[in-house]
Order: sequence, then structure tokens, then C-alpha cells
Amino acid sequence: MSYVHHTILVVDNDTDQAHFTKLALQRVGVITPVQSARDGEEAIGYLSGRGSYQDRDCYPMPVLMLLDLKLPHISGVGLLSWLREQPSLRRLPVVVLTTPVPAADLNRAYELGCNSFLVKPNSFNALLVMMQNLVQYWLGLNIAPELAAQPPAQEQSGSTI
Repeated sequence: MSYVHHTILVVDNDTDQAHFTKLALQRVGVITPVQSARDGEEAIGYLSGRGSYQDRDCYPMPVLMLLDLKLPHISGVGLLSWLREQPSLRRLPVVVLTTPVPAADLNRAYELGCNSFLVKPNSFNALLVMMQNLVQYWLGLNIAPELAAQPPAQEQSGSTI
């Protein structure tokens, strides 16, 4: 199965990890280019459509964000907190994909609204299996919410039912 028009934003400052995650996503059928941000500030720029991210044809809004908690400048927890305060983005599904962290960080991520919490595997094959399961659930089975910036179809057509 292939997944088109399912933009995933990978937020990870480890360029090797981000590369392997993107590669694994492509191998399991995510055809739309997987977007990436190296830190919380860049992710906020992407999600806000600021600067070079204004062109939504090149940088479409993601349907899912994979978030590392250990980021420079603005941490993953800080980014998650910012995201949930944004009316247009607060429903964006977020899967934390990070190295093992203390239970307090895990609990804080859930309190801030992460939708799932995964620990990065140690091998590419394990990452491939993880991405296969992740994609099947989040892009295949899960019904994604509408982001607030996207008006319901009835409003777009002018219907007042």
C-alpha cells in the first residue's frame, strides 16, 4: 500500500536518525516527500508557514508529526506545549519518537497531548518494522482530525445546513 498526500513532519536534530526515519517511511510506502525540521524553532517556522515555509505547495501541512524530545533551542516538550496552544494546530497528531527518557518526561509529553510515545530502535530493520506499524495505523486506520485552519467542507461550499 502506498500513501500519497500524507505529509509527515519529522522533527529531529540527529541528521542520521532523521535520514533513516525518512528512508524507512519511504520504504513502507509513504510517497509524499517526508518533511523535516532540525529543531523546535524550525518546526514552529514550518508549522506557522513563516519564511521559506510560506509556500504550502512545497511545504504542505503535515497529517502527522514525529517528534524527538531532545532538541536544541526549543525542546520537544516546548514544541509540544506551543503546538497545543495554537488553535489551528492543536489537533495535529504527534508521535514522540525519542531515545529513552525519564518517566517524568514521558508523562509530561502525554500531559501536553502527545498521541503516542515510541523509543527509537537500535537497528534499521527494527525502525522499518516500527514505521510499517506506525504508517498502517496513523495513515491507514486512523481518521485524522480536521485542523482548525481547514474549514469544514460545508463552509467551503457556502452551504448553511
